[in-house]
Formats: sequence, structure tokens, C-alpha cells
Amino acid sequence: MEPNNPYGPQEEPKIEETIVEKRAPKKEKKQGVAGYFFTGLAGVLVGALLVWFLIPSVLTNLPTDNATKTTNNTTAKTEQLSVDITTDVTSAVEKASAAVVGVSNIQSVTNFWSQSQSEQEAGTGSGVIYKKENGKAYVITNHHVIENAKAVEVTLVDGAKVEAKLVGSDVWTDLAVLEIDDAGVDTVIEFGDSDALKQGESVIAIGNPLGLDFYGSVTTGVVSGKDRAVPTDINGDGVEDWQAEVLQTDAAINPGNSGGALINLAGQLVGINSMKISEATVEGMGLAIPVNSAIPIIEDLEANGKVNRPSMGITLVDVTNVPAFHQRDTLKLPVEVTTGVVVDQVIENTPAALAGMKPYDVIVEMDGQKIENTIELRKHLYNEKEIGDELKVKVYRQGELVELTIKLKETDTL
Repeated sequence: MEPNNPYGPQEEPKIEETIVEKRAPKKEKKQGVAGYFFTGLAGVLVGALLVWFLIPSVLTNLPTDNATKTTNNTTAKTEQLSVDITTDVTSAVEKASAAVVGVSNIQSVTNFWSQSQSEQEAGTGSGVIYKKENGKAYVITNHHVIENAKAVEVTLVDGAKVEAKLVGSDVWTDLAVLEIDDAGVDTVIEFGDSDALKQGESVIAIGNPLGLDFYGSVTTGVVSGKDRAVPTDINGDGVEDWQAEVLQTDAAINPGNSGGALINLAGQLVGINSMKISEATVEGMGLAIPVNSAIPIIEDLEANGKVNRPSMGITLVDVTNVPAFHQRDTLKLPVEVTTGVVVDQVIENTPAALAGMKPYDVIVEMDGQKIENTIELRKHLYNEKEIGDELKVKVYRQGELVELTIKLKETDTL
């Protein structure tokens, strides 16, 4: 040990260790920076090489204009699936639609300049084939569809047009029967029971609204009401003179649908489409003649060419259409009598004449039922009585109540 060493024998190694320890990190740091540099440089070079090799592949796979168009065209194609959907409505229509035909009213037209006559279609409607027999097919339609026609033409489901013969028609029920050759007629409709219909039951109207361009159009709805009575002007004089008993439906029925079929979901005929209330304030209110009311008319028209109804042989005026002065001084009605039917004329040798009925008699009761107007009188006479029946009538004659018994028969008047 050296005595002159102020640090003593143990201090010098510590200094060296300290110096070594302090220098060592500096040396390692210099080596780390160089290593990082070369490592980073190598990474850059490798990355550049990878990009160099990958760019051609990427460019090759980029979509060109043509590829884009092809992709767009492929996207625009929509996949379609054909599905056979069958419902109660489609089944009913398939069963009945071929029995619904077009009916054309052909009338004579005079040329004003040459005064020559030609025939042309005056209007179109619809009809229903209900029967095939002895080489003939029978079509039911509306009276107003064939009214005043010089000829009638029926268009079948395949587009064939055939000449039709008018078997008979009835203005009061707005029904008519046509006869055609049964060649090409494959479908005959089945009669249903209109009395069995329920309010709210689904029904389908088939016809030709607005003409044959819309042949066989189908609309659906429900039975909105049964046993509706709709006042009707039969002779076009602006006075309601009959009440048609009809079914009410919200299935769309438009001009041209007249005479077409109203069917149930079984494909059975339950009504003949007859009219549509077309006021601007009324929507979805179609009317049809119940098939149960139509069948007796059809049978009469087939057998006789007309409907045989009982009649009395008189002409009538409603009391409400008579001025108050004449009600009091001419008819001498009691003050409490404000409704009834005035006998305007009595035809000779008719049931009314033979029973002693006279002009200015005021009918107020028939068979115990109060009669307030001509509509109620016709309804009772045509719906409740038959030819040969006796009709008991109460009338006011110059203020006195008189009872008469009329033996009904068929005449050309009411």
C-alpha cells in the first residue's frame, strides 16, 4: 500500500470501474444508431422492391371501362322467380270468366247527306252464358243493353263474334235473354243462391267496363247490402215509376259492366250487374239483380218471350202529384188522406172495369196492405199476385170508402 495516495488503496479501482461504466453506454449508443440506420435502409430497399414487383399485378387487376360496363350490366339484371299463386278469387274467376261475353247493340243510322242507312254499333254491354241445349246457347243480359237494337252481336271469350237472336226482354226487371249457336261455347255458368249471401261476403264482378277494349275485367268487393229497393225511371220521363230490388256491392261496376256476372267465391252466379249510382258524391256503390229474382224471369222469357204478369187495366197518378185544390174539391179526399194512387183511366173490358172501378177512384189499400204510391201498387201486383188471382182493393170515391174485388188477368196495361 502506498501511504502517499490520498484516496487509499481501494479508491483507484473504483474510478476505473466508474469510467468504464460511463464510457460503455456511449460506445453501445454509437453502435445502435448505425445498426438502426442500416436496418431501416434495408427495410426501405425491401419495401421498394416489393412495391416494384406488386404494381404490375395491381394494375393488371384494376377494372377497365369495359369491365366496369360489364359489372354494371350484370348488376342491372334482376332475378325473376315464377310463382303459381292460386287463391279463392283466382279459382272462381277461372271457373266462371269464360261464360261472360260481350253484347253489342247494333242500330240503323241514316246518313244526313245521302239519306242512306247503315248499321253500326250503338253501345256495348255484357252478358252471361247460363245454358246450352239442342245446339243453342242462352245468354242473360240487361234489357237496356239491347233496347231498340236492330241486331245484337255477342263476342265470345276467344274474340269470335256471333249473331244473337232476342228471345225476350222485360223492362220492369231490366232483363233479357239472347240465343246464339253453341259452337265455340265451352263454359256455362252455374247458378248460386243469392238468398244465402251474407253481408260482408266476398263477391266478384266480371264484365266489359267502358266497352270491349276492357273485355273480361274483374273487380272484387263484398256484399254491402241485400234486399235494397232502388227507385227507377222506366220510361225516361223523369218520374220514378218502379222500385228495383237489388244487391248492393262495393265491387266496381261501370258502364259496360251491365249484364255481366256477379259471382261468389265458388264461381257461381249470384247476381246480374245492372246499374251503378254514378253521382259525384257516391263512390263504391254497385248494384246487381239477385239471381233468385232473375231465374223466374229467365224462365218466362224463354217460354213466352215476355213476362206474363197480372194487370187491372188502368192508368194511374200518385196523389202527391195532384194539387191540393183538386185533392179537396175534385177527389174530395178526407183531410187525413194525403197518399194513395188516383185512377186516371179505366180501360173497357179489363178486370178493373168489370169490377166497377171508376176514374178518380183513389186506391189506398190492396189485400189489407196500405198503398201510398204507384211503386208500392206495382210491387204488390207484380210480386204478390198471379194471373187469375182475386185482388181486394179499397178506394176513396168522392170521399166515401168503397171495397172492390178484381179478378186479375193479363192485359196490355197495368
